[in-house]
Amino acid sequence: MYAIEENIILLLPVVLPTAVGTAILMVPGFDRNRGRIIAAVLGTLLVEAALAGLALATGGSLVLWQLTETVALSFHVDGISRLFAALTVGVWLLVGIYSVSYMKQEEEERRFFGFYLIVLGVLVGLDFSGNLITLYVFYELMTLTSLPLVLHERTKEAVAAGLKYLFYSVAGAFLALFGIFLLMQICGNQPFVPGGLIVRLPGEGLVSFQEGMGSGGTPVKEGLFLAAVFCMLVGFGAKAGMFPLHGWLPTAHPVAPAPASAVLSGVITKSGVLAVIRVVYFAVGPKVLRGTWVQQVWILLTLLTVFMGSMLAYKEPVLKKRLAYSTVSQVSYVLFGLSMLQSQAFVGALSHVVFHSLIKNALFLCAGAVIVMTGKTRVRDMRGLGEKMPLLLGCYTVAALALVGIPPASGFVSKWYLAVGALASGTGVWAWLGPVVLLVSALLTAGYLLPLTIQGFFPGTYGKEDVDAGQGKAGPEARQEPSGWMMGPILILTAGALLFGCFPGALLAALETLAGAVL
Repeated sequence: MYAIEENIILLLPVVLPTAVGTAILMVPGFDRNRGRIIAAVLGTLLVEAALAGLALATGGSLVLWQLTETVALSFHVDGISRLFAALTVGVWLLVGIYSVSYMKQEEEERRFFGFYLIVLGVLVGLDFSGNLITLYVFYELMTLTSLPLVLHERTKEAVAAGLKYLFYSVAGAFLALFGIFLLMQICGNQPFVPGGLIVRLPGEGLVSFQEGMGSGGTPVKEGLFLAAVFCMLVGFGAKAGMFPLHGWLPTAHPVAPAPASAVLSGVITKSGVLAVIRVVYFAVGPKVLRGTWVQQVWILLTLLTVFMGSMLAYKEPVLKKRLAYSTVSQVSYVLFGLSMLQSQAFVGALSHVVFHSLIKNALFLCAGAVIVMTGKTRVRDMRGLGEKMPLLLGCYTVAALALVGIPPASGFVSKWYLAVGALASGTGVWAWLGPVVLLVSALLTAGYLLPLTIQGFFPGTYGKEDVDAGQGKAGPEARQEPSGWMMGPILILTAGALLFGCFPGALLAALETLAGAVL
């Protein structure tokens, strides 16, 4: 249990972007004044990075609201909070810079940036959540505040995608709420504890809340308890794109602006991962789930999602939708590592959270730049792209190789840990089947990402007729690299995807410390 050490600083990274985002939406002074909007957004993102760094460095806890004598909304900063909050703020800053150029021609730029900042504040609150009730409140707020990013274009397709995103997210959250009610009955609204709150009562097949060396709370039959935990995994897995509630991802990404697609894929899907980590490793406890039917079915769902997402991406002709299916597959790499309930697999899962976020944001931003510069959305229409934008396509290629898992890029490191952890997990057939599925998925990843590189740099391999068809009628304005506002963040994300693979030591050491605390 952590002691309550009130630290008001934890509130600032949540309040600042939320307040500025609300002001951009509501205050008349921002109406049709692009310079003022951009200054407010970039200034807020920079100050937010400083405030978040200060909050993460000082740590501590904060009670936000005492709802009842036993239920409180509270923040607490631990190792998991630091990892996810730092990743969220860093990515949000880079994508925000990219958006300055991307959103320039959008009529509703003000609305986009307003909600963009509000979602950042909500996500930081989610990262700081100190118990299940706080986690659930911010999880639901994240769905509601990110919905306008999906609806941004306000086309018929965007509205349909937004409704699908909302229905899937709310359905998943209601499933999770059932499990939260049951856990509340067992142990109350206790703070998250590394290793979990639940223990088995010897010989009774029951579970109970553990405090110190004793046990208390209301015993619950193990069958009901495991069913509730499974509902939580499936429910929170919806946001992470895990089968069977994965369908919103490939629908929402193609209709959302590229910056929104980037953060949806790279960050918001990780909120589902964060919720699963909190449930399994900080509320229920891996010892309770190890060897149960919940673990077995969870592993099956993650591997099914990994393979299914890769196959659908391989067959998809539209680039952004292809990347969306890729996210379905790649985020389930993380969930697979978590489902092993093993320390090396846990390190692989958390490292893949970081690496996938950098890589997939770079890929989506590259896709957005191509759309802005050429108007093309299908991979087959992007032949000869290397002659027009060699730097952009080079960044895409490096990020794609990293996602495949080619050393020394970062994807290789996380996938190595996932495979080694699975082999050492003692989970029977899953211990070897898991690495096999990951290997097949890596081959499919190469199959759906690298053709754009080959067609872009070597269009002659497809014949003159195809080259001419691919080049289309692009004018001279398309024969140049994207603006510095776009290329800067793409270069930084691509460099991060490469350098973390070359020098992963510090990150892996920190993640191994986290693994030691929860397993």
